[in-house]
Amino acid sequence: MAKRDYYEVLGVPRTATEEEIKKAYRRLALKYHPDRNPNNPEAEEKFKEAAEAYEVLHDPEKRSLYDRYGHDGLQSTGFQGFRGFDDIFASFGSLFEEFFGFGPRPGGRAAPRAGADLRYDLEISFEEAAFGAEKLLEFEKLETCIDCLGKRTAPGTQPVPCRLCGGLGQVERRQGFFALRTTCPQCHGEGQHIPHPCPKCRGRGMVRATKRLSVKIPAGVDDGARLRLVGEGEEGQHGGPPGDLYVVVHVAPHAFFERHGTDVHCQVPISFPQAALGAEVEVPSLYGPQKLTIPRGTQTGDTLRLRGCGIPDVRTGRRGDQIVHVVVRTPTHLTPRQEELLRELAALEETASTLTAEPPRAKKRWPWSKGQ
Repeated sequence: MAKRDYYEVLGVPRTATEEEIKKAYRRLALKYHPDRNPNNPEAEEKFKEAAEAYEVLHDPEKRSLYDRYGHDGLQSTGFQGFRGFDDIFASFGSLFEEFFGFGPRPGGRAAPRAGADLRYDLEISFEEAAFGAEKLLEFEKLETCIDCLGKRTAPGTQPVPCRLCGGLGQVERRQGFFALRTTCPQCHGEGQHIPHPCPKCRGRGMVRATKRLSVKIPAGVDDGARLRLVGEGEEGQHGGPPGDLYVVVHVAPHAFFERHGTDVHCQVPISFPQAALGAEVEVPSLYGPQKLTIPRGTQTGDTLRLRGCGIPDVRTGRRGDQIVHVVVRTPTHLTPRQEELLRELAALEETASTLTAEPPRAKKRWPWSKGQ
């Protein structure tokens, strides 16, 4: 039997908006709901047909394929309709809660819940950020209780079915034509009661424990970087996966170096004679003392480069440079001989400036001169 057009099933035009499609499905779900039409195979088929049409048309990707290729276009998505009411309620649980005020959940048991993620703020030195390090972390997290193995019951005891819902995790109430099921308010959907909780975890199944963990800090890590340790967060509940641990790195400032990307900057003072005559000086670096050549006539603010003496790139390992900012020191305490020499130098500079010929002025061009 050929399937009907989904737009025809819901009674909406092909230009219908998502809200119009939702309203049309709500109307049909109310009309053909099995609780309102007991032992009516025709109503059941129309209920499933409407659910299938809504499943396709409320999904932009499936709707686009259906608009272009019809029912055949949905084969690539793996969608083959609904086998029964359980499939429909499992897919549209939250929607039926919005429509009718309840949200069925097959099995009546608590759903798996992932563990919470944790954050750890780690402070490291400038050198540890440059070269990498291995650090021992110590933090608290929720873990499965080792006394009850997460079962929450005292040794030798077992949970019992919830007296209110009979172990189903849901209670039934009637609202007009519908038999509505809601989460049991006593067991909160778990379907069981624990009369004798585990003394260690007090029936929670989890205890707070101190965890020690070694973590490798990669060379070149920068301030504010986050390292993700998968599965090292708090443990999940009801079979859910554990959370992750995020280590946020804080790099302490250095007394001599300042980082800019993979380059490090520093200030190096030199004397007036070294600046004037040039010199070779020894400069601290992350990799030990380095020889640096000061060119003749170096001025304050000039920069010199030590290649490969910077921070390694955290991905490639390629090292940046060390940028040296030169500061020429003015002497403040002179010996008589030093002062005498500086006065001689000043006199020589004054004489040299007097003897320096003034550059000739440009010849004035008169109106009658013709470019001569």
